[in-house]
Amino acid sequence: MLNKNKIICILIYVSSTSCFHSEIRNKRPIVTITDGKIKGTVEKIYDGSPYYSFKGIPYAEAPIGKNRFEAPLPVKPWEGIRDAAEHGPICKQINFTTSQPTGSEQCLLLNVYTKSLDTQSKIPVMVFIHGGSYDSGSGNSDMYSPDLIIQHDVILVTINYRLELLGYMSLDIPEVPGNAGMRDQVMALRWVKQNIMKFGGDPDNITIFGESSAGTAVTYLILSPMAQGLFHKAIAQSGVSLQDWAQGRNLIQRAFRAGAVLGKETKDVRELLDFLRSLPASNLTNLNNKTSTQDERYRDLAQRFVPVVEKRFPNIEPFISEDPALILLHGTTSKVPLMLGYNSGEGLTIVSSEIPRLDLRNKNASYLVPSNLVDRLSEEQIIEVGARIKRFYVGNGNFSQDHPESIRDMATDLHFAYNTHRFAYLYSSLQVPVYMYRFNYDTDLNVAKKFTPYKNLEGASHADDLFYLFYNTLNRKIFDSDPKLRKYTYEITKMWTDFAKTGNPTPNDSLGVKWLPYTPSGKEYFAIQQNYTMGSYADQHRMEFWNEVYKEAALPSIG
Repeated sequence: MLNKNKIICILIYVSSTSCFHSEIRNKRPIVTITDGKIKGTVEKIYDGSPYYSFKGIPYAEAPIGKNRFEAPLPVKPWEGIRDAAEHGPICKQINFTTSQPTGSEQCLLLNVYTKSLDTQSKIPVMVFIHGGSYDSGSGNSDMYSPDLIIQHDVILVTINYRLELLGYMSLDIPEVPGNAGMRDQVMALRWVKQNIMKFGGDPDNITIFGESSAGTAVTYLILSPMAQGLFHKAIAQSGVSLQDWAQGRNLIQRAFRAGAVLGKETKDVRELLDFLRSLPASNLTNLNNKTSTQDERYRDLAQRFVPVVEKRFPNIEPFISEDPALILLHGTTSKVPLMLGYNSGEGLTIVSSEIPRLDLRNKNASYLVPSNLVDRLSEEQIIEVGARIKRFYVGNGNFSQDHPESIRDMATDLHFAYNTHRFAYLYSSLQVPVYMYRFNYDTDLNVAKKFTPYKNLEGASHADDLFYLFYNTLNRKIFDSDPKLRKYTYEITKMWTDFAKTGNPTPNDSLGVKWLPYTPSGKEYFAIQQNYTMGSYADQHRMEFWNEVYKEAALPSIG
């Protein structure tokens, strides 16, 4: 409970700092948005500074019943004042701890955290899209609290969106073209554009950012005509839309396999749709592995219901209707400043899942060839390329759990690094500002790495960067106990928020190193580590190997 006798100072972004009596704090702030009034709370970030919090705000309604899987619907306005003190339900998904479904279909909610409610403040806005393989996660503050971001005087918005089958099934029919979860994200951005001024935000200075699958979502939003004009800068961490695992393939066949798993054997799309609409939403989770083919189980990461290039239909606006690489080549994208990068040891979190597949991959190295290459190569070429990949990482030997560093490097390059380089190269060729990084901090804040058996190997693993950006239940004790780590998080979040404010992550010399833009010729990148440095062409030797492979397959590559 709040202390009624305290006087608190809340920073108002006009020209000075104003103090308000605790009476205002206990009243709880009320804001009128497009659909009605909401009542938030006043909270404190880790250092005691206050801010306004509004949680569980509906930005759209998920269609249910006979309209399930379709585009999101506008929110129905409400009477009275809606309480926004707590998060609403997360989107329907499997709880991997209990193996039980959790969440709700009616989950299209967002959260706003701001230090000012002055409508003239024009505070830069950062919209965070959560990761989780397009099948799990939420924008809730237990993982994505605003503390470290809003200390730099920006507004943070976090969102939920439909997941897995409910969000990414595609049947190639007008009602279910695919990408429902991406349409949700677009609706959330429209809401932000329309309402954020009421929270002190600047609707003309919105940055989207996300990590892993959400990094791919950020770059899909850049490519989508539907999202143009809804944001002004973008940050993609450890994921871009060129990644093999972020591109939907054979989703109709996958949907039929899902129907079979759930008890409906049919080859009729309409019959399948009626059946899936009739089921409880809880049944429509945890279907990635159950709908995987044998080839997929050995070849790819286990992400199945993901964004897809849509078939065009009359009077249906597609989210995306062309291959991402071709959109980049044609230049038909939003041209906004982009910051993107990857972690030095992304593959550390994948090594354990790779080990059970090693024997088969050692015997049949063609399983090392990603699907977007398999689609373009003959069987003989696939075998030859697989042998080259294996030879590049282990010479004449085999992948082995005794040498996890080889698996780490292969998984890092195959699933993250190379396609990040490709996206940077192709996008910067459009004369758009691009800032590339390689994240290599390795401290006690590398929480994701600690959960692997390989915490003694070098490198920052997949998701480690999140714990330098968000104060949460997993890093709180570590953060609170070490001033040096707090300094690192301050510097990193300052780069992120300076980019959101200005389009430049180092607009001044506070770090002692200026982050230079990426160019197709120099391939500049910023090394985010204890000693910041600028470099040229991160992991060049490994990237040039993959570039030759992609060139030979006649895929857009790094020049």
